[in-house]
Amino acid sequence: MTDEKNALAVTLFSEILTADQLLRNRLSRVLPKGMEISHFSVLNHLVFVGDERSPAQLASTFHVTRGAMTNTLAKLEWAGYIHIRPDWDDARRKMVAISPAGRRARDQAISSIAPLINRVVGELGLERVRSTLPVLRDLRLQLEGE
Repeated sequence: MTDEKNALAVTLFSEILTADQLLRNRLSRVLPKGMEISHFSVLNHLVFVGDERSPAQLASTFHVTRGAMTNTLAKLEWAGYIHIRPDWDDARRKMVAISPAGRRARDQAISSIAPLINRVVGELGLERVRSTLPVLRDLRLQLEGE
């Protein structure tokens, strides 16, 4: 890799990592009390897919270990945000579904973070955000393939 390419790659990843850290910090401050970004992400995913998922499927989706997902799911279940039941076809597996309380908590979280996200997108401009998305998506897909 040439020095210029190397410097560009380091700068790109540095910007992404810094933006990620700043966004996570800001989101953590506006999420409802006791809700972590990982909790919101799982609830949001369950609403989006509209169906049950196994803990292994969720761990794969979020690129975390099964142990990390089990920990997150235990906290969500304790809060009453999800229901975990045995898989009727394979008793060794479990299935996770969002509860009505979880749907309300997710909706409240969306209401809490929407002003922040809308302000940032508004300041950047819709066209700049729209033109950035394909590059970020391609980067994600390339990293997922490794």
